[in-house]
Amino acid sequence: MSIRDGHLVDGAPHRIRTTLLGYVSLTKPRVIELLLVTTIPAMLLANRGTVDPLLILNTLFGGLLAAAGANTLNCVADADIDKMMKRTERRPLARATVPRGHALIFGLALSVGSFFWLWWTTNMLSAHLAGATIAFYVLVYTLLLKRRTSQNVVWGGAAGCMPVMIGWSAVTDTIAWPAVVMFLIIFFWTPPHTWALAMRYKEDYRAAGVPMLPAVATEQQVTKQILIYTWLTVIATLALAPAAGWIYASVAVLAGAWFLTMAHQLHAGVRRGDPVKPLRLFLQSNNYLAVLFLALAVDSAIGLPTIFG
Repeated sequence: MSIRDGHLVDGAPHRIRTTLLGYVSLTKPRVIELLLVTTIPAMLLANRGTVDPLLILNTLFGGLLAAAGANTLNCVADADIDKMMKRTERRPLARATVPRGHALIFGLALSVGSFFWLWWTTNMLSAHLAGATIAFYVLVYTLLLKRRTSQNVVWGGAAGCMPVMIGWSAVTDTIAWPAVVMFLIIFFWTPPHTWALAMRYKEDYRAAGVPMLPAVATEQQVTKQILIYTWLTVIATLALAPAAGWIYASVAVLAGAWFLTMAHQLHAGVRRGDPVKPLRLFLQSNNYLAVLFLALAVDSAIGLPTIFG
């Protein structure tokens, strides 16, 4: 029992709610949302809009379990540095809302569940891709790269590209060049997206001893890299146009020009020594990717002939 506003209140419901929210928070729902947004367009493109809705739901659920498992295990591995960073100090393991051992079991259960769910409802290739993604994100990125190299998010970002591969393989049981190009779009998009946020929180990374690029390089060096990867992102989006239609191609050109303008403005502001707002690029990069893949989904769902076909 506890006292709140002068009244005795049973604390059990509050503790249960806090614990449940803690487990949900471990999975990083906002990250999952963005990953799943890219899966549906990939599936629609794989068969130009004639995908079984049940297959889409099963793939999304399997992808949700895989992403939730990987994110939870990432939180387990990063529990020590999360306590040192203001941006992450309220995460469940940093606040001891959820016991670390329980979080480990939870993450492993989600990961194993995703493998068998995808194997059962889609195919073995998709299940293995999901398993490989989890292993890469946790073992290679989180445990090996994140604390050792400033290029951590470049290679670690490969895990975030896998939902398009899983979605494509769930429909076709193969991996074809459009899936690889979609992978590259997200691969090149991840560094400018992440580094823009890290510019805002570079002192956090320094305090935690994580060599994120903005924490170990000058702002001009960082924004130059952001600009390079933004150009690579836009080029990759245009390379996908032959597999899609004019709706996607038009949006890719217009949205790409917008994204490039923001990146150039950020770099130019840093070079001039002006106050800059890198968080704006971070937030707008989410919108860019969402608009791009929404256009791809609409284009594929309509089922019009591709640009060259």
